[in-house]
Amino acid sequence: EVQLQASGGGLVQAGGSLRLSCAASGFTFDDYAIGWFRQAPGKEREGVSCISSRDGGAYYADSVKGRFTISEDNTKNLAYLQMNRLKPEDTAVYYCAAGSEGTFYHGPTQLGEYSSWGQGTQVTVSS
Repeated sequence: EVQLQASGGGLVQAGGSLRLSCAASGFTFDDYAIGWFRQAPGKEREGVSCISSRDGGAYYADSVKGRFTISEDNTKNLAYLQMNRLKPEDTAVYYCAAGSEGTFYHGPTQLGEYSSWGQGTQVTVSS
């Protein structure tokens, strides 16, 4: 059974940093793309970043480019989202998700491309 669990959220002041983790079980990262999404109150879930487990390629939404860094440790089936220079508008519940390797190339921010989702972790950035 494929399972994902996001953790590492919390309350931070604007300009601060957090690192989110995504622990996966039931599959190996090698054949999957891992994505991070977020959903703010009253808004649709949006794609933030995606990493290709095949070659480590990374995709970032324009809103986080230059501030967030996605990475993974294939030996531990862990993915990370390092979030620096956080802004109040980054406040949301953050989710990690797994999709096929093709997801990275065809739809890194499309919810329908991801077959497995973890529970979210709350990130709150105060001004």
